[in-house]
Amino acid sequence: MKINQLLSALAISLLALFGMSCSTEKESRLPNIVLINADDLGYGDLSCYGATKVHTPNIDKLATEGRSFSDAHSASAVCSPSRYGLLTGTYPLRRNFWGPTTGLTDGLTIDTAQITLASVLKDAGYSTACVGKWHLGLGVDKPDFNKELKPGPLELGFDYAYYVPMVNSGPPFVFVENHWVDGYDPADPFVLGKKSVTQKWPEKGGYTAIGGAEKAHLLYRDEQVGTTLKDKAIEWMKNVHAADDDKPFFLYLATTNIHHPFTPAPQFKGTSECGRYGDFIHELDWIVGEVVKTLDELGETENTLVIFTSDNGGMLNFGGQDAWKAGHKLNGDLLGFKFGAWEGGHRIPFIAKWPGKIPANSSSEHLISQIDLLATFASLVDKPLTKKECPDGINQLPELLGQAKEPLRDLLIISPNTPSHLTVRKGDWLYIPAQDAGGFQGKNIGDHTLGGAAATKLTGQVNSDIVDGAIRADAPPAQLYNLKDDMYEARNVYGEYPEIQKELDDILQKYRAEIGPYPELGWIQKKIIENRKKQQKK
Repeated sequence: MKINQLLSALAISLLALFGMSCSTEKESRLPNIVLINADDLGYGDLSCYGATKVHTPNIDKLATEGRSFSDAHSASAVCSPSRYGLLTGTYPLRRNFWGPTTGLTDGLTIDTAQITLASVLKDAGYSTACVGKWHLGLGVDKPDFNKELKPGPLELGFDYAYYVPMVNSGPPFVFVENHWVDGYDPADPFVLGKKSVTQKWPEKGGYTAIGGAEKAHLLYRDEQVGTTLKDKAIEWMKNVHAADDDKPFFLYLATTNIHHPFTPAPQFKGTSECGRYGDFIHELDWIVGEVVKTLDELGETENTLVIFTSDNGGMLNFGGQDAWKAGHKLNGDLLGFKFGAWEGGHRIPFIAKWPGKIPANSSSEHLISQIDLLATFASLVDKPLTKKECPDGINQLPELLGQAKEPLRDLLIISPNTPSHLTVRKGDWLYIPAQDAGGFQGKNIGDHTLGGAAATKLTGQVNSDIVDGAIRADAPPAQLYNLKDDMYEARNVYGEYPEIQKELDDILQKYRAEIGPYPELGWIQKKIIENRKKQQKK
């Protein structure tokens, strides 16, 4: 009996020792990283950021179990340059990058020799994947969808990629897996200028830009895009974990939610109190919940850094206007919307969770930017970066971990859609060197591109430069706001603080001199304004 007891005690001790060894080994390795970058999700689009007409329990749980930020910003108020900044740690101005790329005419916008989030983590031993919206161009000069689509994500450090080439509102309306269109059949090639068999939805267009390739187009079902991308992300995580559960992984999941057209899967229709806009947010929350649940199932929750954010602020398109009329404020009480220089265009949700490392249910008012993720991840894997490799990002790891007593970042340059509105943030001060927001120019309620001063006709927001939805004739030529006292940019104090004004303008001129020697990249609102003026002269 004593011998049996001794053997049992020995067995238990060995099991405990073995288990402790495995646990210690797992905890000592580098953490997995899941970076979820939503599309057009505004500062007020989550219940943990104050929304009441939508409910986002899964994302709210990330905030409860992690750290939320109230002064986080995208590198740009526009999708493509924002993603460029996030992946490279480089201000989009250095690439002369201001607007969205097109899916059919723009080559890869990131130099393949450039350091990226994926390449840094891959070099550190990570498995890496990009799933979701790409929108950074493909190919050397432009993509040919009948051929290999390279260079692309795989040439920038991703081992695997499954993505929508551009955006869910514009062609080519297909999925790409690694270098090839999913479902591509050489016997039925893509044809430029031919009508596509893709589904039609409000706020979706470009149906005749590229057709043919029916099998590939039919795989893309708008109401199932979110589910498809979620499934691919989860499948990849399970596969790499099964292949080697000691190897860390990095997933960049860039959802098409909640960019228009608003096409949630049927089970989410009618579930919010603000129409299809809110329903699409509910689907996004479900996607996040499914990804987090998978980490639980894999036993990787404790050793995974999850970051949830958005590429820019919410857009006051048709769906956004319907949501506003129903009582939902896309960007909370912030002034402005996507594309513009006002806070609503680029102040975005940002939540980080890493159990045992990031303090639970904590928050920060310190200034951070997505431009900082490259330097932060590089620090996490102990990879020194030169100023050339990461010219504009800073290491925010102490901020994520709740260790920073003061803001680590004091200066931030933000790119709206119009180059004339390149914006400087320094401390509490924000300087916009022009009038209005520099974004969309729709003038009437009901315009898909409603924005800037005209948007106040619907929102009722107050700004001292605006009267009856237009900039006052005697308004100052530029804008200066103290965000500590006036977070909602109600009062332009340009002219009242000449020393601060000069300091910020000097900083702006320094960065203007660093705009890259390239043609202006992306669809830029100022070109539309210039063309409109030309037409008026005729």
